[in-house]
Amino acid sequence: MVVKARAMAPFLLGINYWPRTTAMEMWRRFDLGAIDDDLARIAELGFNVVRFFLRWADFQPEPDAVERGAATDFVRLLDRAHAHGLLTMPTLFCGHMSGVNWLPAWSLDRTNASTRFRTIVGDGTISPYGCGDFYTGDLLERQRMLARHLGDRARDHAALLAWDLGNEFSNVRAPRTAQEGREWSAALTQDLFETSNVAATAGLHGEDIEEDRHIRPSSIAQPWPFATMHGYSVYSKVARDRSDPEVVPFLADLIASFAGKPVCFTEFGNPTCPHGVREMSGHACLDEDEMTRYAQAVLERLHQRGALGAFWWCWADYARELADTPPFDRAKHELTFGIVRCDGSEKPVAQTLAAFARERREVRAGPQPTLADEQRYYAELPDSLGRAYDVYLRAHGAAVPQA
Repeated sequence: MVVKARAMAPFLLGINYWPRTTAMEMWRRFDLGAIDDDLARIAELGFNVVRFFLRWADFQPEPDAVERGAATDFVRLLDRAHAHGLLTMPTLFCGHMSGVNWLPAWSLDRTNASTRFRTIVGDGTISPYGCGDFYTGDLLERQRMLARHLGDRARDHAALLAWDLGNEFSNVRAPRTAQEGREWSAALTQDLFETSNVAATAGLHGEDIEEDRHIRPSSIAQPWPFATMHGYSVYSKVARDRSDPEVVPFLADLIASFAGKPVCFTEFGNPTCPHGVREMSGHACLDEDEMTRYAQAVLERLHQRGALGAFWWCWADYARELADTPPFDRAKHELTFGIVRCDGSEKPVAQTLAAFARERREVRAGPQPTLADEQRYYAELPDSLGRAYDVYLRAHGAAVPQA
């Protein structure tokens, strides 16, 4: 199975997108004019891919019902992206986003308490319960129904680069076994390819390799033409400092090693803080000047080491009036990852990314991945993570932290 007939030779520079005035309420407060304006600006800056998110409850409010208005708006967004020369990566079953699990009420398991991440259901209320097992059984079949409906609506659409099966989906619920994760991935990938003629990938992230969540890149990525990965220096357990530029390419290398697939890094970035400040709401952050240096350093390494592309998180800082609403009420740092400020003005990092885009680089062959024994790696966690990072740093001539 391959991505539909579009060459992957150009290095993909992408942006993750929610509108700055609505954030995760985009589909319930859908404003195509404002979205179109944002897409025009994204294209003018030189990005070639937009990754956006289909909040699950907005598209499937009942287990056997697709919200047809949202499905229509989804296709309208694809049309406008194509009009601006942009490719897209729609992310389904979302699911986890910015520290909250946004879920249809019907998907919850009343024997499974919500723990680390709040559960917010479709009407905006907080539930004490977590998600049911969506890798098997009825929940899988209901996902397949939605996937096939949307795949059929978007069949052969010129704006589709690839589908994304979920944003950091192991934060919603981890599979009980690696085999169940593989079967979930295979079933949905096949459904989407049969109905849309476009392949899928899915949003793996740093915690999938920091602990054993029964996610095995070698098996879950088997039906994908390429793997994707997310990572942030400020969240990493192995980062040498808050702006360590080797963390992201290391994560790409690790996934390429295990999956045996090329990797597109579909989320990297960091929260922005005022000059002289190093932490917001308990999380490290970078000022605007530090952010430009970080972006350039990571992009150079990803390109040199064979990545298919890199997608910045995210398009915009969110409007101040959203600060007391979920997820931002408990995670103020999530307000400030954008390349444009909440008033729409550009941060310096926007021009750093635009300058990289103007070079129109192509994907290059990178060095051989530094680690290949997936079974041993997961068996020896957590120690294997630090060892793998040390091996990677030495292979690329970077300073290794002292014990």
